[in-house]
Amino acid sequence: MSCDIGLWGLAVMGQNFALNMAEHGFSVAVGNRSPSKVEATVARAKAEGGLPIVGSTGPADFCSQLSKPRKIIILVQAGKPVDDTIAQLAEHLEEGDIIVDGGNEWFPNTIRRGKELEEKGIMFVGMGISGGEEGARKGPSLMPGGPRAAYDQLENILTTCAAQVGDEACTGYIGPVGSGNYVKMVHNGIEYGDMQLIAEVYDILRKVVGMSNQEMSKLFEEWNKGELESFLIEITSTILAKKDDITGKGEVVDYVLDKTGMKGTGRWTVQEAAEQSVAAPTIAASLDSRYISGRKSERVAASKVLEGPTEQPAVDKEQVIADLQAALYCAKVCSYAQGIGIIKAASEKNDWNINLSSCARMWRGGCIIRAQLLAKIQQALAIDKDLPNLMVDPTFASEINARQMAWRRIVTLSVASGIACPALSSSLTYFDQYRRESLPANLVQAQRDFFGGHTYERTDKEGTFHTAWTDAHKDLGDLSGRTAGNV
Repeated sequence: MSCDIGLWGLAVMGQNFALNMAEHGFSVAVGNRSPSKVEATVARAKAEGGLPIVGSTGPADFCSQLSKPRKIIILVQAGKPVDDTIAQLAEHLEEGDIIVDGGNEWFPNTIRRGKELEEKGIMFVGMGISGGEEGARKGPSLMPGGPRAAYDQLENILTTCAAQVGDEACTGYIGPVGSGNYVKMVHNGIEYGDMQLIAEVYDILRKVVGMSNQEMSKLFEEWNKGELESFLIEITSTILAKKDDITGKGEVVDYVLDKTGMKGTGRWTVQEAAEQSVAAPTIAASLDSRYISGRKSERVAASKVLEGPTEQPAVDKEQVIADLQAALYCAKVCSYAQGIGIIKAASEKNDWNINLSSCARMWRGGCIIRAQLLAKIQQALAIDKDLPNLMVDPTFASEINARQMAWRRIVTLSVASGIACPALSSSLTYFDQYRRESLPANLVQAQRDFFGGHTYERTDKEGTFHTAWTDAHKDLGDLSGRTAGNV
């Protein structure tokens, strides 16, 4: 049997995506280091309706079962396992064949692999996949970046098996090799920000408003029917309502240790934001919050030494709930704005020509950050491809302006109550800095000129200037080279 496509790597994501493709009528050859996983996948395919999945005994057998040009998706752990898998498969491939890495890989590694395989005539695609186990089986968001010729051969399979919103598939050509992994990386950074924002709202609801888990669950369920509708709001409602079946007392969430793990994509996003000189304070705050959460023993010790406010402000609970909804919406817009800003800068720097509106479309279904909000983001970026920031889109600007006082009340309340809200507050600060025509950066630049002769620009005339701030300062002469090395 000559299969339409092969999938190597049969952990949960790989197995589910193989079944997804087979259910859509594509014949799939599957392979894995462990033969037992191949057997399990073939058995599952048979049990789920005799889906067209064929097992293999090793790389050579796997590749021999594919129609030419061969199309292979690998889903193995990022890093060395990807290199090892590619090396094993490439021995049995030929010019014109395609390898797709569907893992969360650091994009420079993808670019490197693309160049190495190009020398052998093999096309390489780095494809971000979002949606978790369920998405892989029922339809994920797929973000492929690689040679256009490779995408054209994969397009029918990808668009058919991706999540569908209306008559649009949540996939499409991102750009050259590396760009797909980049977009997925930033997707995960936005995800970090969104999750932290929801967690901060949850903290205020339980600590200030005094709501029970069941009450909060119902509130999030209600919010999920309106402008905050999203996968993360939906699952938050489900999580808060889940009873603990181990103790039989209360809800599971209260037994979960307050220590958040991570795989690295959030850190990569913050690193790239710095590399691209793009402010991403919401995403950075979410990453910092995970770092602090990891220092559980230190926090336990600190709680016995450091004190918070001794008096709690009086609150109108209904007003706080309404304000939280508005604040969360505004901060979510900021998180998306920062992520899209990072992609925009990287696309320009690397000449990737990424369609930002298409990114928003790909995220509307199947993925973790899917949300009603993305329809408006997609529209805004389609109307103005050069939009400098989501916040200045007329629709979003009007919405944020109308909600900003609620946002400010929530941040003020959190500070007065001694409840940390790093993502909500940094989002507000981001908004306040971006909306101001004049910032105190003039003083910072004057300080740089004072101690380092870094020069400055003036508001009243063109050119580069330096001031002899004290008698100890000397004339620098030619200033043309003083700004060399600025980023």
